[in-house]
This record gives sequence, structure tokens and C-alpha cells, in this order.
Amino acid sequence: MNKSIEIIGTESLGVRGLSCFVKAGKRRILIDPGVALGYIRHGLLPHPLQVGEGERVRHRIIEALESATDVVFSHFHGDHIPLQKANPYQLAIRQLPKNFKNLCCWSKSFDSLNEKMKQRAQDLRALLGPNFHLAEGLSDGPMTFSKDMPHGAQGSKLGTVMMTRINLGDKVFVHTSDIQLLDSATIDFIIAWQADIVLAGGPPLYIESLSKKLRTAAWENGLRLAHNVETLILDHHLMRNQQGPGWLENLSAKAGKQIYCAADFMGKKRLLLEAGRTKLYETIPVPTNWHELYAKGLTNAIG
Repeated sequence: MNKSIEIIGTESLGVRGLSCFVKAGKRRILIDPGVALGYIRHGLLPHPLQVGEGERVRHRIIEALESATDVVFSHFHGDHIPLQKANPYQLAIRQLPKNFKNLCCWSKSFDSLNEKMKQRAQDLRALLGPNFHLAEGLSDGPMTFSKDMPHGAQGSKLGTVMMTRINLGDKVFVHTSDIQLLDSATIDFIIAWQADIVLAGGPPLYIESLSKKLRTAAWENGLRLAHNVETLILDHHLMRNQQGPGWLENLSAKAGKQIYCAADFMGKKRLLLEAGRTKLYETIPVPTNWHELYAKGLTNAIG
């Protein structure tokens, strides 16, 4: 664990997201202040235990924003940003601290966004006003931002993301967002950035339609990245099912070094709650109207 880097919420920490709080000199940079729980998985809404972890992560994001100088939006999916129309398990714009509108914001461009994503971006720009900066290709202090990169493979229907490079003084940290290790040119870019510590969304092994070709590409790109950076942290999509830990263990063995998930890096217990949702329902039964009551504020989460 590097004391300058706090990974707040991602799948091995019990939620969907890739939120990260980074200290660099006098800057306090919160990347991707969002959280989600996977609204439906295996035909089930989030278990109350997972909802409790979601509450904890939301609270920590809000707390970090209160002391932040900068906020970064890598893209506009609901597990990466606060939302005007949040579901009960996401971070809503109305929950943000009062100082949020005064933060210096660095955002992915609006290029190639569908109407839903464009509206989310406009909501944030309206809130932040002149503090909202389109950042692709720019540098400011310890921060450098990439051009737009594929959200997964080239030509992905999920659009593009913006990566962030932060000079910590003695190390270089790169938050790659949702690259999923599926595009070789993106890996080349990260290596050229001379990163020491990389936090990346790994491949979405839980998606059955992910082709063998892309699964092989993710493995080869993960291995190449592991050989070219000091510390590699893979999480997010990778840890949404029980294949993730084994894939990470095998990659570590092949690389001859430990590849971390976020929980490992932070020295915390792995909480693969979405991956284990079915089992959670079996071991801790959920009343049929629990989610309805929770949405109305009439019952509490577990934990």
C-alpha cells in the first residue's frame, strides 16, 4: 500500500466503481466519485449486506470530497460519477457536500456520448460552472490526462474513457479507468507514461459473450503490463464473479510477482459481494418488500 493512494470503492471492496483518492503535494485528487451495486444480478437486487457496504463507500466519497482540491471524471457511467437521477444504491448529486461546486474538475470530453451520458455530463457541468474543465490531453500540476481511450476493445459500444497520470514525487500513479485490458495500444500508452503504480479495470469475465480472442488479449496485455510496471492493481469488472480471483492468481504466477486487487493493495479483506450475491440470499434471507422499504427510507441496510 502507498500512503498517497486510497482506493475507496471497487468490486473487491464490496461495490461497483473505481473511486480513488490521491494526495500529491498540496493537491487532493478524487478520481471517479461514484458508486453502484449492480442493480440486477442473477435475477436479484443488491443484498442488504451489499447495500450497507454501498452506504459506507458513499460516506467515504463524500468525506474525501470535503477535503479534496480536484475531482476527475474518467467517463459518465453511473458507477463513476454522482447522478441527478440516482437509484437508491448510487451517489446522488443532492448528497454531495457544499464545497463540491468549488472543486477544480477535470473531465473526459463530451465527444461521442449518447444522449443519456451527455445529459449526465451536462448536469455536472451545470453544477460546477467555470470550474468544469474538459481535460483530455491536458496537464495541470502533478496531473496529466490522456486522450480518449477505448472502454474495453477498440470500437466498444461503451464508448471511451480518460486516464489520469499523477506524479507523486517518488512514484508515478496511473488510474486507467475501465480499459479492461482489451486494447494493446492502450497498454502501449500506459507503458510509455512510465507508470510505477497502475490501477485498472480488468476484463469482464462474467460476460459470457466475451470472445476467446478478447479473453486471450486481456491475459497477454495484463502480463505485459505486469512486466512493465512496479505495482499492478486489477479490479472492477474482473471481480464481478468468482472467476476473477483465480484469474488474478494465475496471472501473478505467470508474471512471477503479485498482481493485486484493490482490497489486497489496501490491506483489507476481499468483499466480493456481487459475485456472491446468490449465496448471500441463501445464507441471509431477505424479506420480499425490503428493497421497497429501503428506497422509502423505512428500513436499514446490514453492516
